Amino acid sequence: MDHMNSDSPTNKSCVDCSTDPIESLKTMFVDMVQAGRIGKGQCPAMRPVFLKPHGIAAAEFIIREDLPENLRIGLFAHLGKRYPTWIRFSSDTTPTSTDFKSTLGIGIKLFEVDGKKLLGNPDASTFDFLMQNFDAFFVDTAKDMCEFTKAGVVDGNYDPYLKDHPKTSELLDAMAKPVASVLSSAYWSGLPFKFGESQFVKYKLEPNFYLDPPNHSPNDPSYLGADLVARLKKSEARFRFMIQLRTDPDQMPLDEATVVWSEDLSPPIHVADIVIPIQDIEARGQAEYGENLAMNIWRVTADHEPVGSIADARRVVYAASAELRRNVNGIPLGEPNSPRPLISPAACVDTHIVRAAIHPAIGIARVGDSENEFFIGPEIVDAPADLTQQPNFYRDSTGAIKRQAARFRLYGYNAAGEVVRELTPDNADIVWTVHVANRKSQWYEFQYALDIPEAVNAPDNAFALRNPKVKAENRIKLAIDPGPRSICGRNISGGAEHRFDTGTFQAASDQPVTVPLGEIQTDENGRLLFLGGHGKSASPTNAPVFDPDNPPSFNNANDWYDDTSDGTVDATVKINGVSIPVESAWVVVAPPNYAPDVVSWRTMYDLMCDVYVNAGWMTMPEKPSFTHDILPLLNRLGGLQWVNKGFAAYFGKGCPMDFSNPQLLSKLSYKPNDLNQADPYSELRRAIFHNFRPSRPVVAEPVQWPHVWPWIYGDAFGSFPENGTGNMLTMTGLQEGLLRHWVEGNFIDDWSDQEPKSFSSFDQVPLKDQPHTLDKAALHYCLADTFHPGCEMTWPMRHASMYSSPFRIRRRSDSDPEPDYGATMTPIKVQQVDGPLYAQIPGSITRWMAIPWQGDTAFCRSGYDPDFDPYLPTFWAARVPNQVLTEQDYQKVINLDLPREERIAAFNQRRSWLRAIQDANTADVMMRMVAHFNELGIVEVREGIKDDPDIPEYLYVETLIAGKLKAAAEYATHLLESSTEPLTNLDKAGWASHEQLLAFRAVRVQKR
Repeated sequence: MDHMNSDSPTNKSCVDCSTDPIESLKTMFVDMVQAGRIGKGQCPAMRPVFLKPHGIAAAEFIIREDLPENLRIGLFAHLGKRYPTWIRFSSDTTPTSTDFKSTLGIGIKLFEVDGKKLLGNPDASTFDFLMQNFDAFFVDTAKDMCEFTKAGVVDGNYDPYLKDHPKTSELLDAMAKPVASVLSSAYWSGLPFKFGESQFVKYKLEPNFYLDPPNHSPNDPSYLGADLVARLKKSEARFRFMIQLRTDPDQMPLDEATVVWSEDLSPPIHVADIVIPIQDIEARGQAEYGENLAMNIWRVTADHEPVGSIADARRVVYAASAELRRNVNGIPLGEPNSPRPLISPAACVDTHIVRAAIHPAIGIARVGDSENEFFIGPEIVDAPADLTQQPNFYRDSTGAIKRQAARFRLYGYNAAGEVVRELTPDNADIVWTVHVANRKSQWYEFQYALDIPEAVNAPDNAFALRNPKVKAENRIKLAIDPGPRSICGRNISGGAEHRFDTGTFQAASDQPVTVPLGEIQTDENGRLLFLGGHGKSASPTNAPVFDPDNPPSFNNANDWYDDTSDGTVDATVKINGVSIPVESAWVVVAPPNYAPDVVSWRTMYDLMCDVYVNAGWMTMPEKPSFTHDILPLLNRLGGLQWVNKGFAAYFGKGCPMDFSNPQLLSKLSYKPNDLNQADPYSELRRAIFHNFRPSRPVVAEPVQWPHVWPWIYGDAFGSFPENGTGNMLTMTGLQEGLLRHWVEGNFIDDWSDQEPKSFSSFDQVPLKDQPHTLDKAALHYCLADTFHPGCEMTWPMRHASMYSSPFRIRRRSDSDPEPDYGATMTPIKVQQVDGPLYAQIPGSITRWMAIPWQGDTAFCRSGYDPDFDPYLPTFWAARVPNQVLTEQDYQKVINLDLPREERIAAFNQRRSWLRAIQDANTADVMMRMVAHFNELGIVEVREGIKDDPDIPEYLYVETLIAGKLKAAAEYATHLLESSTEPLTNLDKAGWASHEQLLAFRAVRVQKR
């Protein structure tokens, strides 16, 4: 009874247990305790006692058919009658207290019971029983109960009363007994009831099973409710309803509730059964229904009238308590006419939004030289090939490359972290704010990733600042930072206030140069669109893009800028005038994607997931899906056939490792149903697994020996000896773990040779999956290959310290400026707490990248050792193609009038993607890339040949626009085709000459 206390201002002098104990009990229980709690804001209003529910269950109360004549009284006169019933299990403690050693109560409400009732509407069809898991009450009379309650509620101390009444103290201690399950406990009425005109009985419930009580308090303070939920989901429960006849009036008093009626004198008699069917007591509305019911032992017919002063007190107190509770909660008074059916409606959705988040968490925009046209970046992954997309979709009518816009959406979440809805101007007041910057020229040179093992002891691992001649006080001028821009509403664009065109760059020139970084818009639904720069890279003083006498100047051109950028995406949101917190996002502006439908073998999404698993933020699936977790790691190798001939020859259509081959996939996805059944393809899985390079290779592998998949350079290539373990790309730990599960047969065999079901548009994605789909799609088409430095982002992204939560870049407060890291950046500095791999500022993601990006793009190709292989290994073929299927060859492939051999030869032909900008001078190649990046071919999907064993249904073809670059590409192709000499490996690799190869190797392969 410790929960029975009161701070209510009700006049305590109204309590007089001598003259009116019943009204005094009503005052204390209802006016003081219950009303006092309500006055403090208890919501919803609750019962004053037994206020912790364990569950509400539907049941049947079934009268036995074989009752003798003398027991066929009142309710029990209807042999075999099945009464619909609802039961409330509870404890006499507060909802936040433990169930352990609490007194259990059970309220039983029968429906469809005929006869006049003694309480409320006499014609009501309900009938109540109230019982608890102890066979006696702790006081005898209403007066005793009043005095006990007054000691705690009015006087504030039960101890004096309990000291003077040791029997009550003993009974209360005995009532605090542990119970394993509310379904395994017996219950007693404690009080007597009439049984017809001349008999009296007490009631008892006996369970059909018993459990040993726990020895100590379980970890879950609400373990009884959890147990009830679990048991009723699995099986029905039963109780035997017993009556104990009063056979000895002297030893079975009617108004001494502490006295137990001996079962030796009068054994309980089984008169009915309670059957609780299998059900989900957590089903929507069930708990609320039960809590709104009112139970009173006086809601019975005259044949079963309660007896004794405590019963009289319960009539008044329980009725007043129920009336107050229902009035406060807005529940109609009175009894329900019919029981609620046992139903399982859809779960209730909490639609109250308490926070919002911007998605994607990291959005990717890409530069393009089109003045006004753009397209939205990927919002779903691995969509079916779209043949309705017109050729040259990624270019405008002038042939310029469209910019890729990053579109951001806002989602509202409830307190459970569930998505409620997308937030738009239709349902919220939204103001977007974006702040991007370009800090490449202000940052340190890139030579290699400073976090790889090889970097730690490298003699040249202290990287100098770019533009080192610019004095410290002027280095702020090297950052292109136009500041934040805000926007709101629908279809807003074109305003000067929405353009990031006030940032300037000044290194060696006399005057600053304005460098526009893009603009923001909103679409028809008020979603944010961010568009980056136009691919403009230049030097105000015409400084060289590369100094051949200074190889480290590669990727680090002094007095150069480009218009890539990155920065924060924020929003303020008000719903019905109330502000809610919003998780911000980040936007990264990257170079164009020249193969938009090709997915790299290791994506930025893969890398980040690996980071989060290692950080404990995500968990690896215990049993990976073959379709969703394993197959992508296999068929991405085949996807690279469209951008690299080496991959095409081995993983392409009809080739040895064609992972699109249904016959091969049926073997790789097969798993025996029984552990005792033979696994015929386990060794095939193992052999394929051993073809992948482990996440932590222990055997040094020369670059000229890339016998292990994938055939992609690693971070250390070109910067360290060629036999180092970091020269080739490895699996992430997560990828390796997934594949190991697969090898061991611990996977879900969910592959089907039918067309895989994937979304063709974002609108098809279920609402709950939309935020993560956006997060994944943006990063799915970004590379995590060869951080040298990379395409979109680079090696800092593999450090958990960069993030505040999965996919959310940690943000530096405006009041906490970034420290000065000094004249050089070293492996030690990058790892220091609160260093450059911690909280970020606008421009700090892309500052590690090459400047200008075009120079790096021109050099990240394949075939740097053509004597070994003209096509392998490669760098970033998924974004920067190596060899492509040309339009001319494509036309031959689909021309069914040509001999098949000629068509197959055309399909297997690949041309160097960079064939139009070849030049022996490395700096000239970079400058040509700066000038003509917009004219290079884009690999787009075209219709192939359906059901052909050698030619895929969809082909990915290089598209070029009319102009000098296309003419140069066609001329280069013509020269190769018209040559009477067999092509050399140098020719196949796409090198213009041996001199060019040597010049490129001098830049790209700087062994240390």
